[in-house]
Amino acid sequence: MAPVKPIRDPVALFKQQLADAQAVPRDRLPEPTAFSLATVSDDGRPSVRLLLLKDVDESGFVFYTNLESRKARELGANRHAAMAFHWAPLERQVRIEGRVTPVTDAEADAYFATRERGSQIGAWASRQSRTMERAGDLEARVEEFQRKFEGQAVLRPPFWSGYRLEPAVIEFWQGRPSRLHERQVFVREESGWRLQWLYP
Repeated sequence: MAPVKPIRDPVALFKQQLADAQAVPRDRLPEPTAFSLATVSDDGRPSVRLLLLKDVDESGFVFYTNLESRKARELGANRHAAMAFHWAPLERQVRIEGRVTPVTDAEADAYFATRERGSQIGAWASRQSRTMERAGDLEARVEEFQRKFEGQAVLRPPFWSGYRLEPAVIEFWQGRPSRLHERQVFVREESGWRLQWLYP
């Protein structure tokens, strides 16, 4: 695979690499928008989970969640977070660090409206990250909200929205033979992005 040509705009480079990942057959790369999100609690304990990227532009990387979930509670305590994408068939990784801010209600409403109805109902039914008293509680809540919204549009729950990670650092990792990997790191400064190269 030819070396990645330097691009001074890391968001443009990310979009290019995401497009490359999305072009890989699904049996080799089932979900190219999947990423790991690392957060830290107010007492310094880290946690990580897999999510799906829903939008990216110059202002940042957008994902959605239940605002009562563990990740949301941790983001409320510490707005700094990190993301990592891994596209194994391309031997590529992208690591992103920055500060997270909430999306607007209009953005959250617009995205929620695009979700299939079952996922909309699921957003109401899931008390994300909390303990169920008994097996079957989730299914019972799904049936409850199916009845509640029967014959009408499912509106976004007030406890469900999104976040935008505003990147301060973006690293692109490209696998190379003999573990001589290529690492480009973009660091945001007042004047723009500064590119540096790291040893593997």
